[in-house]
Amino acid sequence: MNELQILPLLLGTPAGLTVRVMDECDSTNSRLKREADRLPADSVLIARRQTGGRGRLGRSFFSPEGTGLYMSLLLRPDFPAEDLPLVTPAAAVAVCRAVESVYGVETKIKWVNDVYARGKKICGILTEAVFAPTGALSHAVLGIGVNVSPPPGGFPEDIAPVAGAVLPAPAPETLPSLAAAILSEFYNLYSALPETDLYSAYAPRLLYVGQYINVLRGDSTRRALVLGTDTRCRLLVRYPDGEREALSGGEITVRPAEDKS
Repeated sequence: MNELQILPLLLGTPAGLTVRVMDECDSTNSRLKREADRLPADSVLIARRQTGGRGRLGRSFFSPEGTGLYMSLLLRPDFPAEDLPLVTPAAAVAVCRAVESVYGVETKIKWVNDVYARGKKICGILTEAVFAPTGALSHAVLGIGVNVSPPPGGFPEDIAPVAGAVLPAPAPETLPSLAAAILSEFYNLYSALPETDLYSAYAPRLLYVGQYINVLRGDSTRRALVLGTDTRCRLLVRYPDGEREALSGGEITVRPAEDKS
């Protein structure tokens, strides 16, 4: 996969969008954060493999060569920082649409940042904000990692119960199409934030509606019923005591194995 295979396939992306493909880096998010001060907005970095791929809450993201797409975008939003939480659900919707259009595989979203197919996690999304000394939002880095096929020998034991892949066998020739589709879908949504109707695309894909989950906060866990999502893509839950809450951050699990996803 290289830049020349991706660029002709892009639709509706910013005129100044740049795409760079590297053989290897520690983490595409970390690399873009280090280079952000000298890069223009809408710079995209793709690595064929990551040696230190990262997910939310300090977790690692398994990133071997030839089996996945590991990509980060440098964003300089023109909307207020309070609207930045919309970026992650917009990216999740973009991944779902891209996977479905390229591979014909149905996808769902586990709030807030994981994409699932066939009951397994195929994609993780990490949005990291960087603030200026004044406290104003300087930029954000959006990381997207998609497991397109299982790695040789299978996934590591600690993530095998949760991790899955879009396809059962390697298909590296499809990675440029997937990258272009995700970028095209994402920028179509991102360019209209925060006004765009993200809810109508996000809500129907939400996993666990009508089911009980565990809401994790620090060392505490509360059982809650998932009611759906609101127009800000916050998770609406009801606790056994009748209290309702719109979750704007945090972690949810269904079974203990997912705590490591």
